[in-house]
Amino acid sequence: MAGHSQFKNIMHRKGAQDKKRAKIFAKHIRELTVAAKAGLPDPDMNPRLRTAISAARSDNMPKDNIDRAIKRAAGTTDGENYEEIRYEGYGPGGVAVIVETLTDNRNRTAAEVRAAFTKSGGALGETGSVSFMFEHIGQIVYSAAEIDADEVFEVALEAGAENVESTEETHEITCALGDFNDVQSALETKYSTPTEAGIIWKPNNVVPIETEDKATSVFKLIDVLEDNDDVQKVSANFDIPEEILEKLSS
Repeated sequence: MAGHSQFKNIMHRKGAQDKKRAKIFAKHIRELTVAAKAGLPDPDMNPRLRTAISAARSDNMPKDNIDRAIKRAAGTTDGENYEEIRYEGYGPGGVAVIVETLTDNRNRTAAEVRAAFTKSGGALGETGSVSFMFEHIGQIVYSAAEIDADEVFEVALEAGAENVESTEETHEITCALGDFNDVQSALETKYSTPTEAGIIWKPNNVVPIETEDKATSVFKLIDVLEDNDDVQKVSANFDIPEEILEKLSS
């Protein structure tokens, strides 16, 4: 998603996600568990865990829930062992879609992801079939309400960020994967916890969706994928005009 309607696109998606808070928290718990088991349970020494904590906080997950998930993962060697698998394909209107999963049963997950693409009129492809259309980068987002654009630009670039895009609503800072933790740390030291922080797939180009029917089909596919317990994140390269979003939201 990109362009002038990016914020509206995101807000439309977030409105739907707010109705699934319990499921979202469950996904965060799964990522916190994997991150804590993969390294030290101290976020200062475990960049992946630190990112997982930031993502959970950005979705207003209670601190007690986060702490319990980390302690439970750090205190046991048994329980579920999750495997990270990425799926790629094309959705309605030729939209490129990347699906990131954490699963304890790859056969089940593959079948369910494939079925979601097929039912939407899309098609699941091989690994690498669409990811070349995206940049895999770090992204940190702050509300523009209380932070000066010029100042955040200077702070971010000094910390190693590659780009800062400011609008009336947000400051979006992007950086290379290897610089993400340094940039995040510098910004949090200056401005505290961001609205969003994590590793994203940013499309190099977007596919315009110009009808309500296609927009509905795209959102339906993403909703089905996000509703899957094994799916952690869905990225896509669509852009929907504000007037269509407003009609769908009304």
